[in-house]
Amino acid sequence: MRPLSLALYAAATALAEPLAPSLLRGRARRGKEDPERLKERLGRASVPRPPGPLVWLHGVSVGESLSLLPLVEALAKPGRTLLVTSGTRTSAELLAKRLPAGAIHQYAPIDAPGVVKRFLAHWRPDTAIQVESELWPNLILATKASGARMALVSARMTRKSAEGWARVPGAAHALVGAFDLVLAQDPDTDARLQSLGAATGPLLNLKSVGAPLPCAEADLAAFKAAAGARKVILAASTHPGEEEIIARAVQAAGADALLVIAPRHPDRGEAVATLLDQMGFSVARRSQGQALPSTITAYVADTLGEMGLFFRACDVAVMGGSFVPGIGGHNPLEPARLGATIVSGPHVFNAAATYAEMFEQVAAIECADEATLARDLRGLLTEPLIAARIGRAARAYAGRQGKAFEDALALLQPLLPV
Repeated sequence: MRPLSLALYAAATALAEPLAPSLLRGRARRGKEDPERLKERLGRASVPRPPGPLVWLHGVSVGESLSLLPLVEALAKPGRTLLVTSGTRTSAELLAKRLPAGAIHQYAPIDAPGVVKRFLAHWRPDTAIQVESELWPNLILATKASGARMALVSARMTRKSAEGWARVPGAAHALVGAFDLVLAQDPDTDARLQSLGAATGPLLNLKSVGAPLPCAEADLAAFKAAAGARKVILAASTHPGEEEIIARAVQAAGADALLVIAPRHPDRGEAVATLLDQMGFSVARRSQGQALPSTITAYVADTLGEMGLFFRACDVAVMGGSFVPGIGGHNPLEPARLGATIVSGPHVFNAAATYAEMFEQVAAIECADEATLARDLRGLLTEPLIAARIGRAARAYAGRQGKAFEDALALLQPLLPV
């Protein structure tokens, strides 16, 4: 029998479900949803289901969705359909560029009983694999009831979330117990999931595996030619409040360098450019096709799918999400696979174990504040041999992360349709 808290949740979401279309339209007007594909969020597929077995893989936003790609590649086989769902516009745009031929992308359904029922009736997954993932009760329990085998991989749960679920232990146990396989991405999450009743397997962090980010060689050559002999400092996946910190540190470093800022959300490009202009930089924006002459001192990379280019082109990669509280940092393995010299701020709880190992192995540098960042940028740009040594250590560290993925594939194998 379903715990009372989950029964009440199902009843409440069923009552609220008629409001979903208007709420989604409102989000679309604010740019939060794709107006052309709102029906997918309501469980109405935009493409037919191919015949034969189907494996459904789900990641909520950009990082989770891209971390699925190694799994997508590993699970692809003739006659097996791979359905990949995500919840944000940015993730959908990136997956459209990165998914292999034959894989299908749809927006994930909202967690309302009728919506979930429509989604599952159409797609009829044989296996459902969720990455990291919030625990959406209707979706999890209905998928289990459909007969699909289920896996939660590279799972991550914060202390706050675990404390919340601990207040409804019956519901938590029912949800984590619905999965046939649970693989946490770090020891803390593993302990939290076990405390809620999950039977966990070995650790797996999907963001630690995968191929290097792609890059068009012609675009890379063109950027390097435009940058010329200048050193390039990349501020990667930045958030509000960080651009100013990093830009001031670059100014304080006193280096004749080109600052490239790639905001985590490219639609912030205009605001970032305005800020940099006010700080005295001469600014160009990539999304506007603006030229990059030698007079430009700051370049806003407000495009999607080009981080592979900028990680290859930079002399130092300053990781965004780590210089303001509350974001928790972003995946350092993406630049590490390309041998970038990585600098991070102190706020990296999203990948604390990975960063700790990289700091210990001098495969990345931690800067506690703006002054430390300015000092370290100056040192790395004036001591290229040291910077190159850090980049080589980062590449070596990234290369050692593959065994856990192989072990996870072996554990997933019994859950997959033949």
